[in-house]
Amino acid sequence: MNISFGNKRLVGQHRAKQQINRILASERISHAYLISGTKGSGKTAFALALAEAINGIANLSDLGEHQTSKKSSWFSHPDIHVFIPKPVSAQVGEIRERLELLSHDPYEIIDFSQRPSLHVETSSKNLQAFYPIDYFRDEIRPIAKLRPNEGERVAIILTHVETMRKETANAFLKLLEEPSDRLMFILTTESYESLLPTITSRCQHITLGTLTQKEVETGLIEIDKINTEDAAYLARVSNGDYAATRFFDIERLKQNRDEIVQFLRSSYSQDAAALSKLIQDWQSSNNIEGMIAITNLLEIYIRDLLVFKDTQNESLVTNIDQLSSIQKFTESLVDANLEKMLHQIDECRPLLRQNVSAKLVFTVLSFRISALMRGITPFITSEETWKHLPAFVE
Repeated sequence: MNISFGNKRLVGQHRAKQQINRILASERISHAYLISGTKGSGKTAFALALAEAINGIANLSDLGEHQTSKKSSWFSHPDIHVFIPKPVSAQVGEIRERLELLSHDPYEIIDFSQRPSLHVETSSKNLQAFYPIDYFRDEIRPIAKLRPNEGERVAIILTHVETMRKETANAFLKLLEEPSDRLMFILTTESYESLLPTITSRCQHITLGTLTQKEVETGLIEIDKINTEDAAYLARVSNGDYAATRFFDIERLKQNRDEIVQFLRSSYSQDAAALSKLIQDWQSSNNIEGMIAITNLLEIYIRDLLVFKDTQNESLVTNIDQLSSIQKFTESLVDANLEKMLHQIDECRPLLRQNVSAKLVFTVLSFRISALMRGITPFITSEETWKHLPAFVE
């Protein structure tokens, strides 16, 4: 089979595209594929494109003479079924609405954990999404018993399979061990190492790498029609996450970047009023992903400080329009422990994802960064927990 897999929409990932082209050309289709990769690398888009190619749909790929279906996409094909982790409170209509969005854009953010609400963009409500056993028994397993209606295979796509509960994973394993000859599973994960070895060993593994800055920039320009200057800036701050970067408000992003500099200055001077107002504004105007984006911007700026401090090379600075503040910072705060500052930022993200108050997270971060900018250890270590009880210390 000679096709151009994913050439109509998939961004980057040349090696993975070539791997799938070889799989399709061999016509030896496995009953299970596992697509792993970092957040925003295109796992779901690749899974959809693979299911389409197997069933002859020329939507995300140019199939040429191998197009056998007149369906416009996977969404309208009776033999392609997509499942996503869901919270306990989710209704069938909510999932359907998210899949419909995905049918228009294979990089659309539809996960409940990343996007709790489709209609309230600033919603920070924490929704734990997973595959409970009843979801598997009532909705997934019955599909696995079907025969193809008009395609080559019944394709079942399960995204974020690392969220399967233990009992669900064990039940799913039985399907993998005894698949029908015209059934295939396409799984995606951001955490390959956390999956049961008995599941990974039964899947053909396709690894997606983190997208390069150039790949993100090209996708933003050619597919999303973002102007060259904005695309270049967005690509620099994307951290390889093409999917989320497309939804960034460029003006808001630049405002946040200016606020990052203000946050660092106010942290150093311990300006409580300025910090309180800034952090409150962040919490009230951003959802969880927005607050994660702020930590990303903060990390990128501090990495710029680290690189410029070590090299004095302006061409290596991402926030080149902030070069003046970067130069002043590195000249003035020679004792700053930038590596530990990065570590502190990294520890904030899981707390934000667990719906810990952003105001508390960023306030504590400011205290610690204030100390680290002076080269001081900012917190009590796990080996010295007794310091939390100074009244008992002689």
